[in-house]
Amino acid sequence: MAGISIILDLLRKNPSFNGQTLHSYSLFSATLAASTAAASIAAGSPFPSRVLFGFGAKSVAHCDAGVALPGDYISSIQTASRNIFQYNSPKDGVKEYNIEIKPLFSAFQWKAFALTSLRSFLLFYLPLLEPRSNMEEDDDDFQPNTPEENRVDLFVPFKKSVKQIIRETTVVTTRRILERLAVCYASPRMTWKLLKDLPKSAVRKAGRGMPTLVYFFSVSRTTFRGHCLGVAASWLVQVGIDIYQFFSCTCHSKEETHNIDKAEQARLLGKKVCGVTIRCGASLVFASIGAGLGAKVFQPSTGQWIGCAMGDLAGPMIVSFCCEKVFHVYL
Repeated sequence: MAGISIILDLLRKNPSFNGQTLHSYSLFSATLAASTAAASIAAGSPFPSRVLFGFGAKSVAHCDAGVALPGDYISSIQTASRNIFQYNSPKDGVKEYNIEIKPLFSAFQWKAFALTSLRSFLLFYLPLLEPRSNMEEDDDDFQPNTPEENRVDLFVPFKKSVKQIIRETTVVTTRRILERLAVCYASPRMTWKLLKDLPKSAVRKAGRGMPTLVYFFSVSRTTFRGHCLGVAASWLVQVGIDIYQFFSCTCHSKEETHNIDKAEQARLLGKKVCGVTIRCGASLVFASIGAGLGAKVFQPSTGQWIGCAMGDLAGPMIVSFCCEKVFHVYL
């Protein structure tokens, strides 16, 4: 009853709570009075009878203590969220990867095909321009060469040049197929890294002000990913050529097949495949290292391209020389 007396005392001290107010809020007053009375009775009742009033053996403590928030806390949150959605939503949203796929038969476009043909013909016809000198012959035993010996065979370099053109265009077309497979089966992020424009990426990284070692590592890693499909295409084409030569050598007529040791041919095929794998791996690693060095020493765009090309050419030669001198293995 102490709770009811407290409520009546409050009502008497506050004249604003008149009869009309009590009548309109009768449900609230009755609930408050009942709860207050129950609390006062439970406070004065012994411990075993508290279960009747809903008080069990376990007690729960409620704490209203917390960090005091400033008055403009909610408004600052609203302002920050408004700025994010208004200004930074295109920037902080889901990243879009712009993947540009080159045409499937881009190797047969007139410019690319002309450069490939010119490079192939120069590769096999330039050695014919070198003067021939027979240093091992004595002056006393000198004999003039016959016209047949002086005549240069131009058909063999032409045949080699045509084979080189076919090989390079096949490698480029195989890479375009691998790019389309990457688009279909790889994630957009990985596909974007595999098809990234490497010189432009080196320029973007140079503008970030990275330290020397970090910039070198970043350009080398990007080149390793972007050059991976080209090396894989070259490996597939060369292994396909070796397998074709193996089957063409073992699938002759029956008279020639008896003179061919198939086990030896299979061993040679495995040796060729291992050699191609080692050379392609060396090409990929040295191209990445050369791209990082070239981008740091020279202009980022041009240096990356020059370093990648030099490493691609020098890597297989260095590995072959080391294997020959150290392990006595000819790749």
